[in-house]
Amino acid sequence: MTASLSRTSRPATHPLRTRHAIVAPALRIGDAAAAAVFNAARLRGPIARDVIAQVTRLSIATVNRQVTALLDAGLLRERADLAASGAIGRPRVPVEVHHEPYLTLGVHIGATTTSIVAADLFGRTLDVVEMPTPRVPQEQALAALAGSARRYLSRWHRRRPLWVGVAIGGIVDGNTGHVDHQRLGWGQAPVGPVLAEALGLPVSVAAHVDAMAGAELLLGMRRFANPQATSLYVYARETVGYALMIGGRVHSPTTGPGTIANLPAHSELLGGSGQLESTVSDEAVLSSARRLGIVGENATVASVLRAARDGNAAARELLNERARVLGEAVALLRDLLNPDELVVGGQAFTEYPEAMAEVEAAYVARSVLPSRDLRVSAFGNRVQEAGAGIVSLGGLYADPLAAIRRSVTSARVLAQSDAAVAHPA
Repeated sequence: MTASLSRTSRPATHPLRTRHAIVAPALRIGDAAAAAVFNAARLRGPIARDVIAQVTRLSIATVNRQVTALLDAGLLRERADLAASGAIGRPRVPVEVHHEPYLTLGVHIGATTTSIVAADLFGRTLDVVEMPTPRVPQEQALAALAGSARRYLSRWHRRRPLWVGVAIGGIVDGNTGHVDHQRLGWGQAPVGPVLAEALGLPVSVAAHVDAMAGAELLLGMRRFANPQATSLYVYARETVGYALMIGGRVHSPTTGPGTIANLPAHSELLGGSGQLESTVSDEAVLSSARRLGIVGENATVASVLRAARDGNAAARELLNERARVLGEAVALLRDLLNPDELVVGGQAFTEYPEAMAEVEAAYVARSVLPSRDLRVSAFGNRVQEAGAGIVSLGGLYADPLAAIRRSVTSARVLAQSDAAVAHPA
């Protein structure tokens, strides 16, 4: 570990701590009994035990055992004040998620901007801060990000942090927390170990489009008529990507997600590169807007959006052209994969909703399969923070009792290793 990292985190790497702390992301609907009970309380609470048994199809004896274990772990609490009048016995006392004592920390590392998100156990954002992603050698960048995350976490005195989730582009090894990120110039960057060392918490690292698809699955699941359906999630902003949700989980290949960056895409207005990402990215839109004289050299994509909304016809045409190209790309993917559900997200879709009609028209015109609705992400422009948040919560939702035990173990290892550093033998 470099000297710059030791100044922002801890004096030395502790292999025992990081070995226990790096956990593969769990972007799936949990099938264990404890997960079913916890998620029933999360989605429907306050809820009585007999109702939990009905909605989960578990026996009342199983529900009672799991509720007791979750109460003992501090993840649920009873609401005797909400018990039905005249009800006798604890089975009629509703339970709900005991969210106030806890938080999880999500970190979305983008090509240009990094977000640090505090989330509660419902997946609701408590707070978020943004900063430029450090464009320095990876060891210095990771040291800076770890230091920022640790300083941010130190502000939360009344909530116990349970987990850290990282969403990032590139090729992610979820088992080790290492990342190859070509645009940032990172190779085998130990993102997970560095954050585990700095924060002393379990850390999960996921590919960012997988993470955003996971947020749709686990936090937006009320909107899914059938959580076992196959869903396709398509993302576009500065980069483009896709993820598949199959049988209640995000499909995450061991070699990393596939790429749609090089899908064929034609637009003279957007530069004529012939490839999807370099045609529809924010950078491509901004470059074209400058070339056409819509905005000046120091402008941003937000300037293009303002120009379109202020009545600039050329700006509107440019944004509608990106929408057309995106709609055709979505149709190509839909025809290839034929999912039951189709979701699009990312600021290329959500920051200028005026163009969604163009996306949908191009999608319908290009697709050769029977009509299927296209749904916009439930999270709008907050999709990156939702993705990072669900990586930090996925383990808890998949197996809440194991997750709380792992969090306690990490805290114990942290205390032991700190004591060893302070009082060496």
